[in-house]
Amino acid sequence: MDWAQRLFGVLRRALSKEVKEQVGTDRFGNKYYYIPEYKNWRGQTIREKRIVEAANKREIDYEVGDIPTEWEAWIRKTRKTPPTMEEIMKNEKYREEIQMKSQDFYEKEKLLQESNKELAPPLQTQIKGHASAPYFGKEEPSVAPTSSGKTFQPGSWLPQDDKGHNQ
Repeated sequence: MDWAQRLFGVLRRALSKEVKEQVGTDRFGNKYYYIPEYKNWRGQTIREKRIVEAANKREIDYEVGDIPTEWEAWIRKTRKTPPTMEEIMKNEKYREEIQMKSQDFYEKEKLLQESNKELAPPLQTQIKGHASAPYFGKEEPSVAPTSSGKTFQPGSWLPQDDKGHNQ
């Protein structure tokens, strides 16, 4: 069956004038191809394609990270030119440096946390309310106004609960 698929692919490419041009490989053995825009046998314009031929042919064996990020960006057309091997090596070195720095940071943080366990725990503050609450800092609102216009706080005074005041 595999030979039939390959034969069909060869025939299809021969009839469609599709030119598959290899632009590179990665360290995993994946091959990357560019197919420029072309007209098929019916005269239709077929847009350019960027494809990867995986070194591991079985889809079940594919894992995230099997395609380097630089090549994935090229495949998804977020970059115009295919990455160079020097660029990939430079980015790989940078990722390793960042990973080492983050590991050093976590180790220092762990040591700092262990040294802070020996200190007394911080005192807990008592929170009575929020500053935007209408009764902040007061036990209950009073019936009579207690402030002048200069020191008025919203919610510091409530009118009397007199139901017949407009009669």
